[in-house]
Amino acid sequence: MARPVLRPVLHLASLLVALVLAPLAAQAEDPAVLIEEQARMSWAEALPAAADLRVRFKGAQIEDAEMISAFWMDRDSGQFLANAVTDEGVTHRLQGFVVATQSLPVPIRRLMPGELITEADFKIVDMPLSRVGAFTVTNPDGLAGMQVRRMLAQGRPVMTQSVMQPLVIGRGDKVNILYDDGRLVVTAPGRALTDAHRGQDVRIVNLVSNTPLVAVARQEGLVEVIR
Repeated sequence: MARPVLRPVLHLASLLVALVLAPLAAQAEDPAVLIEEQARMSWAEALPAAADLRVRFKGAQIEDAEMISAFWMDRDSGQFLANAVTDEGVTHRLQGFVVATQSLPVPIRRLMPGELITEADFKIVDMPLSRVGAFTVTNPDGLAGMQVRRMLAQGRPVMTQSVMQPLVIGRGDKVNILYDDGRLVVTAPGRALTDAHRGQDVRIVNLVSNTPLVAVARQEGLVEVIR
């Protein structure tokens, strides 16, 4: 009796094993990419989602690595030490800095209190996270159209408390006082005793009755008394 031919079966089995094991093989990557991943895990929630990371090596470098077997980083300075393993199984010690930055708007000139900020007054720069605080304006859409409350220095981050909605009522301005209770609308002349932006409470005096009131600034020269 002829013996069965096993060669095709063995070949097929070897092919299946190769297909199963193929995804397990590590792919060599740029060490900077692997270190950036480790740095993001180290900073975790302390790193804003919009932050960009740049890896700067110091000393010896390698072109490719399969994995980082050990990683240490000072979260304050970004200085790191890492053991990178190559596809030959050789471990290399890498060191350097991970620089975290965030894009934000900064003035291109000094802006004085009272000025209205336009898109031409600022540019977008990458700023180290160490200079980005909890009250730093990071969204350029939220800066254009605002009014300067405190002097803004050229090239420095803008703090939220240094800008405000534009004033529509200035202290000493003559205003029209609107009374509207849903059935009757009455207007009267008045004078503002404080500054106010749109929607803000403003102290006024009714020039007819000489009565002090608190109203809401609606637009330039118009306030409304809410009852």
